This record gives sequence, structure tokens and C-alpha cells, in this order.
Amino acid sequence: MDNTTPLPRFDDHPAAWFGPDMAAHPGGWTWQLRADQVRELNAAVQHLDGSGRDIVTLTAVDARLDSLRQDMETLNQELLQGKGFKLIRGVPVEGYSRRQAAIAFWLLGAQLGIQCPQNAKGHLLGHVRDLGFDYGKPSARAYQTSALLPFHCDTGGDVVALMCLRGGRFGGLSRVVSSVSLYNHLVEKNPDAVRTLMQPLYRDRRDEVPEGAHPWYRMPAFCIEDGRLICSYSASTVVKAQRFDDVPRLTLEQIKAMAAFDTAALDPSLKLDMEFRPGDVQFLCNHVTLHSRTGFVDWDKAEKKRHLLRQWLACPNGPTLPSWFAQMQGLNAAGRPRGIVCPGATPFAPLEPEDGGAGDSTKRVKEAAV
Repeated sequence: MDNTTPLPRFDDHPAAWFGPDMAAHPGGWTWQLRADQVRELNAAVQHLDGSGRDIVTLTAVDARLDSLRQDMETLNQELLQGKGFKLIRGVPVEGYSRRQAAIAFWLLGAQLGIQCPQNAKGHLLGHVRDLGFDYGKPSARAYQTSALLPFHCDTGGDVVALMCLRGGRFGGLSRVVSSVSLYNHLVEKNPDAVRTLMQPLYRDRRDEVPEGAHPWYRMPAFCIEDGRLICSYSASTVVKAQRFDDVPRLTLEQIKAMAAFDTAALDPSLKLDMEFRPGDVQFLCNHVTLHSRTGFVDWDKAEKKRHLLRQWLACPNGPTLPSWFAQMQGLNAAGRPRGIVCPGATPFAPLEPEDGGAGDSTKRVKEAAV
């Protein structure tokens, strides 16, 4: 696309929302579970916990969430066809064991799609917790630090889900921004940056390399597929990919375009901040919503530390994806993202936080997870 080609806009897309509007009307993106829905979820959790079944074998059929099903179907449409994010409140995690909380979270995710591996070891259930890793090292995963996380899309899944078990001492706000509104903003303010970001960027796989693949892959930040805008962006992986000799050096135009993207994502007229409370479950469409987190200070005691669970979900009714996604992580038989699939890994759902990376750049956990 040259500089004379007009860039399309997507102002009428339902995912083209603005943070201040969302902050003024939280009822449009939050869902407080009703008492009957909590009772139903509790009954399913108690039954399945007592059955002793491995969490990874549980499906939407096992849940029997009749009073939740219609609302979950509406949520599916809101995520994949609508504004692209939702926050559920009221899952009673403080009365659950770790396994029971994981079952509740898994059952909710199973209503939307199939869980994908999130790292080289095949974790289908991720643990977002500060394990003391150095975010500056190539293989370190940012979600296992207390650092501020810039706006990004996750590597896998049509939908990213997070459930809060405990918050930190202070900080750690969740931030979301519509990648559709961000794109429209850049089309108006900096169209050259958009054109640059529609060209592929080299990205680091962080030593999580599928069989037969390079340790890097190529992916544009913005793609248009079937008339729909699809965003995939992670500045840190682009910067870290510069460690490879066979990756071209970033151009000045690319550096400026990424800086424009990062600046726009933080624009108060675009982003939305929200607080995570225990029992909150956040769902994001990974193709139209970018997410971030402010840095946080944690509690000293292990049993009080900030702890979130995460799922990547491949959704049958997700949008048609550009061919770049096949290079990034591979697609399953239904054409949906398959997650991070590395040689020798058997997918499982760990109940305790652990290092899921493949490299040697991480610091091992020094405490027993609680």
C-alpha cells in the first residue's frame, strides 16, 4: 500500500469504542452474576471437584450451567462481534480452594471455546503472578513479573480470559483500548505510521519455538481480512527479535510507527482503566482489544500475593484470520489459533504458578505457591 492509497476507516464498527464513554457507562461492559447463577456455578464446581476428574477433560457439556448459558451466548457475541471485552463480577473465589477456583474459571471459558497452550511447557491454565523474573531478558514472560506491561495482544487465542484470585498491595490496574479506535486515530493523525504497521514486523518467539520454525516470526500490527480490521501487536517481542543476526534491523520508520502506536494507546481519550477484584473475570477479544497493566507492589506474605488465572480460547465463531496467523503460532483444523505448541510438551492445567518458559533467562521460584 503506497502513500497515495486512501486508508479505510472503521468508525462504525461496534468495537470502535472510547475509554471515557465506557467509564461513564460501566453497566454496558460489566456483568454481575445473579444469586441463582452463583448457586448453579457452585453446584457444578462442587460436583466436578468431588469427581476427581482432570480439569483439562472438562467441557461445556459437563458444566450444566443452564441459567448462565444464555448470558454466556450473549457474551460470545459481544466479544467476537461486538465491543470486544466484558468483565464478569461475583465468582465466589474466596470460598473456593485453588482447584475449585480453577474449575469455575475453566467452565466459564469452555462456554466460549477451546483452551490453548500458553507456553513451551503446554500450560492450558496460566498463572499471572510475580515470580521474580527479569522482563528485560528475551525468554522472560512479562506476566511473571510485577513490571508495567505496555499495551499488547497476546500470542494465542481468539479470546484472552483472566480471573482475579487476589490483588496486590497497590497498583496493577488493568487497562484496555480498542485497537479499532486506535487504528482510526492513527489514520487521522499519522497515516504513514499505519502504512508502516501494515507491513510485517519480525518478532521474537522467546525461545518457545514450534517444530520446524524459526526462533522468530513475521506479523503486521494491522491487517484487513474480509473487510474487518485485525490487530496483533507486541512491541517487546519486536525489540527482542533484534538479537537474531538473520532478522533485519528496525528501520527509522518502523521505530517511529511503533512509538506512535504506543503513544496513541495511552491517550486518555482512547483507553479504559479498571480495577481487578477477587472473583472478577475479564474476557477480551484478542483481535480488536489491546490490554495492559500498570506496575504493582505486592504483599510480602506468599499467601497474599497478587494472583490471576489466565486462559487463551480458540473460538469456533471467531473472525477469518489473515494467513500471517498460521506463521505466528499455527492454526487448528478449524482455522483457529492453536496456541504455543512446542516439541515434547503435553498440555495440562497446573494448579500452582511455575516457570513455563523454555529458555535459561528466568529466575526460579523461591517460594512455595499457595
